[in-house]
Amino acid sequence: MRISEVLQAKPSQVIVTISPDAGVRELIALLDENNVGALIVSSDGTTLQGIVSERDVVRHLHRDGTVINNTVSAIMTTAVETCDENTLVDELMKTMTDRRIRHVPVVRGDALVGIISIGDVVKHRIDQLEFERDQLDSYVHQT
Repeated sequence: MRISEVLQAKPSQVIVTISPDAGVRELIALLDENNVGALIVSSDGTTLQGIVSERDVVRHLHRDGTVINNTVSAIMTTAVETCDENTLVDELMKTMTDRRIRHVPVVRGDALVGIISIGDVVKHRIDQLEFERDQLDSYVHQT
């Protein structure tokens, strides 16, 4: 299985981005509005400048209670792990587990084409296992 299949199965293909100059309050509002755990940081909505997550907000809040007054650029991660559409799902699962990351942007060259969360990967894997189980059940009950 490739990441392209996981992207196609997502209920929404919308990639929510935020500008590095946006405030942390705006970030929190967008995370809540879109019911997501991370946003791609991009000035133009197509190029990847970083990623920022709930985890980033919480970690900075612990260190500095005034994080809410900062900009996204002050708390975002700039060294972003990415994948492409041909990446194998098992390979990405390993990377996510080893690096302890929950969101990975999907790129085609320099262009952003999606974002995969650990939830997307797990859902895809469960769907795959259920399909295989149903196929085996069907086979067993035919004989």
